[in-house]
Amino acid sequence: MAADRDRDPTGRARSARPRDALGRPLPHGTPGVERAPEGQVRAPADALAEAQRLLDAGRPFHAHEVLEDAWKSAPAAERQLWRGLAQLAVGLTHAARGNQRGAATLLDRGAGNVAGYAAAPPHRIDVAGLVAWARDVGARPPGTVPPPRLTRTTPGL
Repeated sequence: MAADRDRDPTGRARSARPRDALGRPLPHGTPGVERAPEGQVRAPADALAEAQRLLDAGRPFHAHEVLEDAWKSAPAAERQLWRGLAQLAVGLTHAARGNQRGAATLLDRGAGNVAGYAAAPPHRIDVAGLVAWARDVGARPPGTVPPPRLTRTTPGL
């Protein structure tokens, strides 16, 4: 049965099934949403811009994939930050799917991972705003969670 699994060119298991906007697999042959390319190395500003675009479009699962790529390619000193950003996007995915327990767990974990960068946030990432957003999300009913702003919009703040 393992031979029937979808695999990428390196042999790693990959699901070729289409996915909905929240990353849920759909039956083969069903139209899905365009997926973010996996394994793409982007400059931090480009990764943040693409992830924000996906978050604003209601596609937090796909934003998570972009942030996960950034985490895997980030310098060691920034890996926890990017990991935390990816976890926040997964937490938002769980919230949008109605899984409040999973959302709370991932949002708390993500906030904890980004909080350590509050003193000197790289790439204009709004660490304080993201931590506050993650804490607020847990108090909201499903379907009412706004996407976070990943970066500060005003320089120097």
